Amino acid sequence: MDMIDPFGRTISYLRVSVTDRCDFRCTYCMAEDMTFLPKKDLLSLEELDRLCTVFIEKGVKKLRLTGGEPLVRKNIMHLVRQLSRHLDSGALEELTLTTNGSQLSRFAAELADCGVKRINVSLDTLDAEKFHQITRWGNLRKVMEGIDAAQKAGLKIKLNAVALRDFNDAEIPELMRWAHGRGMDLTLIETMPMGEIEADRTDQYLPLSILRASLERQFTLADIPYKTGGPARYAHVAETGGRLGFITPMTHNFCESCNRVRLTCTGTLYMCLGQEDAADLRAPLRASEGNELLDAAIDEAIGRKPKGHDFIIDRRTSRPSVSRHMSVTGG
Repeated sequence: MDMIDPFGRTISYLRVSVTDRCDFRCTYCMAEDMTFLPKKDLLSLEELDRLCTVFIEKGVKKLRLTGGEPLVRKNIMHLVRQLSRHLDSGALEELTLTTNGSQLSRFAAELADCGVKRINVSLDTLDAEKFHQITRWGNLRKVMEGIDAAQKAGLKIKLNAVALRDFNDAEIPELMRWAHGRGMDLTLIETMPMGEIEADRTDQYLPLSILRASLERQFTLADIPYKTGGPARYAHVAETGGRLGFITPMTHNFCESCNRVRLTCTGTLYMCLGQEDAADLRAPLRASEGNELLDAAIDEAIGRKPKGHDFIIDRRTSRPSVSRHMSVTGG
């Protein structure tokens, strides 16, 4: 029953955006004055559970909850607890989430109790003033309290940092030392041309090939085969003893091994983060109490998963490659 796309890739990883809302307004992700979906358009938590369960029955082994910020969705822990039954049964190998950390101090212990073993926390700078500048609404102290709470609860943390030219590029060594000193991996991510934002992405964009070359003047990086199921390629840093990941959608397309699809909070399935093509799963979900129509709709969608994305950031290409914001599909 595995889902196989037209290029022979087994789809075993589902990312679910449980809300498009966020309590930050990161400059590379959103406009400050965002128009979010009306709540009536969102799938209920029960519908999200049913959809996820069908995907698990079809071979998904890893499930990641994203947003927006997933922990601002009302009663989100009810969904996490419901999904955790698939961990107990062995049908699901990992249940995890990506968060900005703002709500972690409230939910870390319960996440661990639900069987979540590790999480990703987005953190682009350790400077409180710059953190507020990049997130517009964020408070670094709350995020640090959340990280403390998560580690106290036994959650393993991987930090994600978007590398931004002339903003945090000079800070990456300090951020890496700090993360590795606390037993956390750090993954660097190239900014992606998704959605209209006030900033010019050509000013923000920093190729990680350039950043890595800069880091290698201070650190000894050795590529390793370590994988977490996502697109990051990892190196071991001799001086810190930690792992440094690189997610390079622009400079080194990682699509050849893509095992992921993305489901939004409205029931829209995106087969590729960097393409507009999508499938409506809400209609078949609501058309019948059984899952036959939903099964068929998922199979049809997987059957047209593209080979890869076509992201471009340059001075000649001012429009984003896809119109939706990153917060719609959760990265």
